[in-house]
Amino acid sequence: MKVARGICWIISLLLCKILCAQTDSLHATHYVMRSTLVGAGFNNTFESYLSPLEYKGAEMRFIHESMRMTRLMSGKVSGQNLLHVNASYTDNISQTNHAYGGMLSWSYALHYQFSVSERLKLMIGPMLDVNLGVVYNRRNSNNPAQAKAYGGLGASGMLIYKFHIAQCPLTVRYQADLPLLGVMFSPEYGESYYEIFSLKNGGKNVLFTSLYNRPSLRQLLTLDFPIRRTIMRIGYLCDIQQAHVNKLKSHIYSHDFMIGFVRNIYLFRGKKQISMPSKVTPF
Repeated sequence: MKVARGICWIISLLLCKILCAQTDSLHATHYVMRSTLVGAGFNNTFESYLSPLEYKGAEMRFIHESMRMTRLMSGKVSGQNLLHVNASYTDNISQTNHAYGGMLSWSYALHYQFSVSERLKLMIGPMLDVNLGVVYNRRNSNNPAQAKAYGGLGASGMLIYKFHIAQCPLTVRYQADLPLLGVMFSPEYGESYYEIFSLKNGGKNVLFTSLYNRPSLRQLLTLDFPIRRTIMRIGYLCDIQQAHVNKLKSHIYSHDFMIGFVRNIYLFRGKKQISMPSKVTPF
């Protein structure tokens, strides 16, 4: 009887653990990490369609990030939404002309999470990105602007390390996003937008891109630290976007320093509650 009771007790304990694990996996999808960052830095823009010169100057950027766990692969995959909005004001080397630029970039990545240790987490997976913007050169009369429209599939990786300094919890994150395959809009060499859209004489304006003609890389380094009940985040962004299609070269190099805050929330029927157990956090 004692043996039977012991076996029943062990089975009951295992069933309880399984049910709790399933509940945690289900509830984990409701835990969301959101962050908002603003910053400024340096911008280097080159568009051979508009000018043979590089334009350098200041840039302002806004980043909104959202991460949450999914039910993919037994709940070990997180989804990340990233929205970048940036605007730049640049001059040529002789400071005789100005250029204005603006970009809207959105990406969604699925990261499989490898827990290397209690403090270190490695995340890697596929990424989808879409980019829209414009570069305007006020000196040009026939072709004063160049439209930017491109996107595709890529790879995304992330390292997250948690540690303490004088009992203060800190979290450092490094992320790299590498576009691999995609499409891009571009006028042909010497072709005007009037010919493309008004005269309907456009040539090959939608082109296939790869690492060969669009070698780009976006890197983000952040540090999270608490100030009272607020989690602050500071970071550095290195965004290298470049392309060589239709005999036209272009690049936008950005180096920005960011600051903002992080919110860990629990979504339930439209309500938000501040709570984030470490075993289900996507970050």
